[in-house]
Amino acid sequence: MEGSSVRTLEKICVFCGANYGKDESYVKATHRLGEVLGKSGINLIYGGESLGLMGCVSTAAAVHRSES
Repeated sequence: MEGSSVRTLEKICVFCGANYGKDESYVKATHRLGEVLGKSGINLIYGGESLGLMGCVSTAAAVHRSES
């Protein structure tokens, strides 16, 4: 398309529970999400603490961002 531009995702807001849930796949998925966000340089916006699934995604994002 003429005149169109490509926008890059810079930030994403994620809301997860403050516990881990009943299925370990939730923890794996949130860790993977954080890893992808961190390695991609996408800023994570979240309103939770560092507990449960929210803590998992935020910690993974921070760790993998510092590795990039």
